[in-house]
Amino acid sequence: MKPFDLLRPSSIAKAISAKQSQVQFLAGGTNLVDLMKKHIATPDALLDVTPILSSQITGSTETLLIGAAVKNSSAAMDKLVLSSYPLIAKAILAGASPQIRNMASTAGNLLQRTRCPYFYDTTLPCNKRNPGEGCGMREGESRMGAIIGHSEHCVAVHPSDLCIALAALDAEVLYTIAGEKKPMVIPFKDFHRLPGDAPEKDNNLPQNALITGVRIPKNPFSKNYAYVKLRDRDSYAFALVSVAAALHLQGDRIVEARLASGGVAHKPWRWYQAENFLKGKIPSAEVFAEAAALAADETNPLVGNAFKKLMLKGAIEVALQNCLTA
Repeated sequence: MKPFDLLRPSSIAKAISAKQSQVQFLAGGTNLVDLMKKHIATPDALLDVTPILSSQITGSTETLLIGAAVKNSSAAMDKLVLSSYPLIAKAILAGASPQIRNMASTAGNLLQRTRCPYFYDTTLPCNKRNPGEGCGMREGESRMGAIIGHSEHCVAVHPSDLCIALAALDAEVLYTIAGEKKPMVIPFKDFHRLPGDAPEKDNNLPQNALITGVRIPKNPFSKNYAYVKLRDRDSYAFALVSVAAALHLQGDRIVEARLASGGVAHKPWRWYQAENFLKGKIPSAEVFAEAAALAADETNPLVGNAFKKLMLKGAIEVALQNCLTA
């Protein structure tokens, strides 16, 4: 690991003013330190922003606000989250390990980088790590790659579980930049990017901006929800396919549905066509299978991961069925 300075700014304003291309923010460090060990990230200095960011979870009649420094384990155990936004807790507990969840921060989770093996192996070509080098996975071992939203320049997938639930619940990312007193807002659906011809850019956060929290609007999904994560082993593994599902039921019909997936794209992916199809339907295995097929038919798998299309269809069906027994 390259030697670096550790700095502790006393305010958000001072942290932002000290941020440069070779100076990075540090919260839990569960991803950044890995990247530094691999010499993928080589900052001259780290700015420890944990003490100056909120570690509180607060709620109102309209929203839930999760501070940027809230640990994943704290969010998963919070009484307000469990009672009114339980899909968030479900997704968090499906990810990583207890040790990592005890360190990982909310903001850091949003900013974590892909776990694509070609990105992590500096001897292999990767446009995300070194633009212009080529995408090794596209022509190589693509089992873990994207099946939708990919480009000729990158087929890596987003690794977070929490972000899939936040995408399903229409969250917003709050951030601050130099000279602004009020927090700025990015809808979660617009926060992460597809690779296009610039896969080195993971998100649309302005340069030197500092995330201060995540806001989730009040929703009717606290009773009928599910998170399904399919992976090579039950723990310490990233998703091949994951599905966050939520249904708002009135009587015997679906009033509103939410479906989002991980392990399939460069960003958390919403299945809007399937959601719209489910509205007004009476829940049944046949209806769920048709919704799942609509989502699966949107995909464009690579040679090495065509199995993910069928896996996705099955995962969506199971997640929707699980919503009825939550």
